[in-house]
Amino acid sequence: MTSIVYLTRNGLLEPLGQSQVLAYLRGLSRDYRITLITYEKDEDRADAARMARAQAECEALGIRWLPQRFRPRPKLVAPALSMLRMIWLVLREVRRRNIQLVHARSYLPAAVAWVVWKLTRVPFIFDMRALWPEELITAGRLRRGSIVHRGIAAAERKCLRDAAAVVSLTHAAVDHLRKVYPDELADQRIVVIPTCADLDRFVPAKIRPDALVIGCMGTLLSGWFRIDWLAAFLREAARRHSEARFVITTRDDPARVREALGLESEIMERVEIGAATSEEVPAILQQQTTSVMFFAQGLAKLGSSPTRMGEVLGCGIPVVANEGVGDVARIITTHNVGVLVRSGASDEMSEAWSSLMRLLEDPQLAFRCRAAAEKVFSLDYGTEAYKQLYRSVLA
Repeated sequence: MTSIVYLTRNGLLEPLGQSQVLAYLRGLSRDYRITLITYEKDEDRADAARMARAQAECEALGIRWLPQRFRPRPKLVAPALSMLRMIWLVLREVRRRNIQLVHARSYLPAAVAWVVWKLTRVPFIFDMRALWPEELITAGRLRRGSIVHRGIAAAERKCLRDAAAVVSLTHAAVDHLRKVYPDELADQRIVVIPTCADLDRFVPAKIRPDALVIGCMGTLLSGWFRIDWLAAFLREAARRHSEARFVITTRDDPARVREALGLESEIMERVEIGAATSEEVPAILQQQTTSVMFFAQGLAKLGSSPTRMGEVLGCGIPVVANEGVGDVARIITTHNVGVLVRSGASDEMSEAWSSLMRLLEDPQLAFRCRAAAEKVFSLDYGTEAYKQLYRSVLA
């Protein structure tokens, strides 16, 4: 059985680790011997019971899990030290376990995999996930043209050129990258695999609740979520429906989220903010009427495929979202499974609310949402796409 290192700076206990790492590895581990290296946040490491359950599942799947501690600070030093640690770990696994492929999820792991490739010639897959440099710029965490930006762009160029294959979340990102790096990508193998959902877990509720619940899930304070648009939509919803409730599921600090929303006290009383484990997420979504996701637009979002969109649609509920984010607008309009907004203006939110109310009257809506999820976000499709990619790289 072929041995592979799967390298990610996300934590296995994070929602993304569960939905976008372990979900795939459950299927891939049937055909490959996998060493999984993740970076777990302190709050997750402190949950001994969940850590033990994750370790037990990995062992049952035959996955060798090497959880590392995620250190976010000092700002530039921590990632550099993390990369050195990754290089040492991957080199050790290559030498001890006859690793034949490194699957690098996102940019820092890809840079590590590139270094390992230069030293050992073990091929690597650059699983981009999104256009990370552009996301950092949009979020105000990186200045275009700065030394750090030039360094990241140089690493991006090398990884795109030298990877055995590149995985992108969207066709829009591939089109953009081919314009920026025409020579590097001229003969490169590129596969588009959108974020996938475990549709065995994310299913429509057997009994749909009567209460109107507007949900929002994920981080709101990273700089790329339009929390001002969310506040505008919640104001409109509160004005138009006196009994509507709002549930924000996030690991962000609730006090900071409330401050950023800036809603009037009478509206804020109807807002519930809290974190949830990945195991709790399906039940939370099943109790909602719709889920709202507004993201900053621009180059950064050409490569974005919101993880929650597939899970939300899998639960049979529509989305309210904005244009200019990966393939979101195309999916919504093609399958008629949500409402698109163009700005955060009050009249735009008023029209969005009216459109949502009309959409919710459609008795086929839940069926369409589920069908769209199965067609676009199927975990089985994504897993098979990775298997085919592994086979082609290792052939």
